Amino acid sequence: MNPVESSLTLCPVPSEQQPVNEYEALKEAWLYNWGIVDLLSYGKKLTRLALLISFFVSPIASASFSVETRPIPFCFATILGVCLLLSLLVVRLLLGWRYVGDRLGAESVTYEESGWYDGQVWRKPPAVQNRDQLILRYQVTPVLQRWQGTLQLLGGIMAIDLILWTLFRVISA
Repeated sequence: MNPVESSLTLCPVPSEQQPVNEYEALKEAWLYNWGIVDLLSYGKKLTRLALLISFFVSPIASASFSVETRPIPFCFATILGVCLLLSLLVVRLLLGWRYVGDRLGAESVTYEESGWYDGQVWRKPPAVQNRDQLILRYQVTPVLQRWQGTLQLLGGIMAIDLILWTLFRVISA
């Protein structure tokens, strides 16, 4: 039996609360697993989601800006709404991955044995810490960077959208 396996056999943390198992569950969870797919699939999934969101945002934008009489402000409002909602979703996904990353990177694990707020702390043995650090560095950190990059991209799109919208208002006034 290797050191990690022997450390886990003595681990008092319930299986579903062990950081490595939380990581595995997150990898399998819908939406959360988008961060681990290849870049092309990731882009396709986000684009499809953006199109789906646009079906809900465009009627709201058309209530403020008629598509027939003010198509350019309608497009700006729709793009802004899509990016804003998509950003909120990405923030939620980023926070989920960051939580698991923090638990993997910690030297100890806080857990509940019975669910009655009887919080316990288990200090990870060196072999478990090393394994968790490797998972954090090579599996979780790239996903966090992808979600952060997506947020930066969406923020840039929203900034450009607002600047162009403002310029359009100034020019058309």
